[in-house]
Amino acid sequence: MANFIKWLGAGLGFAVGGPIGSVLGYVVGNFIEGFTAGDVQRATTYSTSSRNAQSGDFEISLLLLSAIVIKADGKIDQRELSFVRLHFKNMYGEERANNAFKLFKGFIKNNNISTRQICMQIRQNMTHASRLQLLHFLFGLAKVDGAVIEAEVNAIKTIAGYLYISQYDFESIKAMFYDSSESAYKILEIEKTASNDELKKAYRKMVKKYHPDKLQHLGDEHVKGAEDKFKQVQKAYEQIQKERGL
Repeated sequence: MANFIKWLGAGLGFAVGGPIGSVLGYVVGNFIEGFTAGDVQRATTYSTSSRNAQSGDFEISLLLLSAIVIKADGKIDQRELSFVRLHFKNMYGEERANNAFKLFKGFIKNNNISTRQICMQIRQNMTHASRLQLLHFLFGLAKVDGAVIEAEVNAIKTIAGYLYISQYDFESIKAMFYDSSESAYKILEIEKTASNDELKKAYRKMVKKYHPDKLQHLGDEHVKGAEDKFKQVQKAYEQIQKERGL
């Protein structure tokens, strides 16, 4: 249990306050009798007034939003739980993944999580690039069982709206998880009728938006995670170039 508290206290900034802090206090309280949201705040090493999201903040936000998406279809699929655990293990290592999963199981069981309030707190403290990365992970989570169903898409769309992610960005990331002739254009946020000059301009814009360096402040593990989006943009551009004989 000491390792769990040590993990919880390291690397958390804005996540210990507001609605996220309340959820943390509730869930951790189920592990340790008498442990409250205030204890969660005192256990941390970063000030809640900080606007710079750290790796731990991203981690907690990812767990909370994943719990919301997993429960969107009214059932909990073991493949989705395994996806989250494996992702955290690959990103952070076995021990940190085990600690994170303790919280995650608590989030899954908690039916009083307000999507709007959680997203508002994330939105106020995370960069646009970090929020896009959260959305990308959620689509990967939704597809792990073979298909992204309407309930999951709607849940992610609601999250995107609360996070102030535009419809264009939402459709761009969504298209990365669908194989169709339209996907490459949607990823680059252009129409099929776009000129070659517009195609090049769109590509440069998306490279800038999705560049992994925008997540440097979250640590190397998140930069690696962002590289998938970046590769999808490059792949979409090359596909359209090939189709047009450029």
